[in-house]
Amino acid sequence: MPPAQRRVLVVGGSFAGLCVARDLRDFFLVTIVDCKEYFEYTPGVLRAYVKPKHLDALTFTLYPVIEERMGCKFIWGEVTELNGDDKTATIKPMFQSEKEIIDFDYCVIAAGCNFGPFHKWGESLWFPTVHEAARAEGSWPHLDERFLEGRRRHILEEYNTIKALNEKSASILVVGAGFIGVEWVTELQHFFPNLKLTLIDFLPQPLGPLPAKAANYCAKYMDKVGIKQFYNCKYDANDPAFWNKIGLPNKADKQYVCIGVKASNYFMPAETLSEKGPGGGGWILMDMSLSVKTRDGKLWGTDDKGFPRIYAVGDCNYSCVEEAGKKPDEWPIPPIPKISYPGEEEAVIACKNIERIDKLLFHGKTHDCCGAPLTVHQMHWPWGAGMFATSLGPDDACFVAGANWVKNSGLMCVWGSVCAVQKEVIEASKVDECKYGIVGRCIWHFVHHTPIHLFGGAPRWGYNA
Repeated sequence: MPPAQRRVLVVGGSFAGLCVARDLRDFFLVTIVDCKEYFEYTPGVLRAYVKPKHLDALTFTLYPVIEERMGCKFIWGEVTELNGDDKTATIKPMFQSEKEIIDFDYCVIAAGCNFGPFHKWGESLWFPTVHEAARAEGSWPHLDERFLEGRRRHILEEYNTIKALNEKSASILVVGAGFIGVEWVTELQHFFPNLKLTLIDFLPQPLGPLPAKAANYCAKYMDKVGIKQFYNCKYDANDPAFWNKIGLPNKADKQYVCIGVKASNYFMPAETLSEKGPGGGGWILMDMSLSVKTRDGKLWGTDDKGFPRIYAVGDCNYSCVEEAGKKPDEWPIPPIPKISYPGEEEAVIACKNIERIDKLLFHGKTHDCCGAPLTVHQMHWPWGAGMFATSLGPDDACFVAGANWVKNSGLMCVWGSVCAVQKEVIEASKVDECKYGIVGRCIWHFVHHTPIHLFGGAPRWGYNA
């Protein structure tokens, strides 16, 4: 006889992982495993490097939230292997030297990604180095960012480095004029006005995929505050001609590379990982229901009845479902941006599929309350994936809505100081929701559980999960 409640293992305790726990906690035994002891609001971490006390507003310790508020189980450790056939995970807990194996009925992988595509382990300032093997080969092995205090010390070290550069009016090169590059260079300019800042990008405008109006707004702001910009410019740190082209013949005193993402799915078998994609591939392959599949298209980790039991949501997955012979914008799911909103949207879909499969297998239900046959939900291109809020320091920003996979789509609908306040509200309320606060949950629960699909890849009035 099966247990009264099935066990759900969630790999990753950030936006998508905590969303899974919130949705399944009432009817399943949920366990979250994360390499670090804390949650960090990644979209706001740039501010922490120039204003270290801001880290307190972006972080909280996971244990009391997950175990005491949510009533779930938290394991502070690293998943080193996931076995789809046995439905087991090998975990290296933080508190012991030996690994242990736990089993599960369902698993949702929400392990995120890294932001340094040119580094072996994807190391960058924007996400803590938390994998044990990566720490030894990283640039700051003296700091253990699996601890919140280790993360705080790293931010303080970088802050003091920037402070010293500001005192001598040093030159800084920021490579990449995407969201991270634009936000980082404008944060530096606001808090350290003596720095001589230069921003470059290979594309003809900043914020490449966004509409021209938003790109022009950001470019004009950077012009106004004295940030030099060079577009259609290929980065080559070893070429003197490159440095002469951007007006830095003696090179920059410090460089920040803000380009792309890199997969960190080290615990998954190669057969489930893409051979291509951003940062050289390694993203978890999924089908339309978000269940993990292999390179030859077969579902991975199914039960004896063929139902999927393992799902990949958020930044860890391939972010699209391809179809042979068609262009990316014609695929069943065109490429989805690796941002928090679609990750949470995918988490909701995966949770609904787990609930439906559980009803079919263990409760004998074959139809929903409306009489329709119970089937798994299919993913869609989420409308919220087309919303982007880009900070230009603490006092300015621009907000784009309605964008999709078509380049330069969307509408810049809010800008200036009003948008800066809007982004602060988003940040504070999202952190509160992840902390299981009542205000944040009241604001954001209905965003991801609305029955109306406003715009995006699904039918305009199609029902959300």
